[in-house]
Amino acid sequence: MSRALAAAAAAAASLAAGCGGVTAADLFLVTRSGATPHAHLTLLVNEEGVVHCNGGAPLKLSDAQLVQARAIQEEMHGAATSNLALPANPGSVMSYAVRDEDGTVRFSDNSSRQPHALRQLALFVLQVAQQVCRLPE
Repeated sequence: MSRALAAAAAAAASLAAGCGGVTAADLFLVTRSGATPHAHLTLLVNEEGVVHCNGGAPLKLSDAQLVQARAIQEEMHGAATSNLALPANPGSVMSYAVRDEDGTVRFSDNSSRQPHALRQLALFVLQVAQQVCRLPE
């Protein structure tokens, strides 16, 4: 191997090693709580489709789930910037707190006047919990 080739290989290796610590920005962090045995969940989703369930090892969302997560985050922009908090109505089962770069949104499964994005988020959390995290609900 020539010196030039060896130097180029070493430079590429050090560059690749330096990039290994780069992580994608988070889309949102959801904390779900409630009255059912499996209600408690913390879900961290990043821009590359990596999800952490209850602080566990990184798991991968499907491409469709990642597109859905990005759309939900975009649709929640107004609610997050105003730090929307919707109270639970009697009979509520699940409560959610969602934090992203714009702010925090708090709501319950039966909160009145929920924007469509919050209903989508609740469904997204349920589906990811079951399909990706392999949790009962």
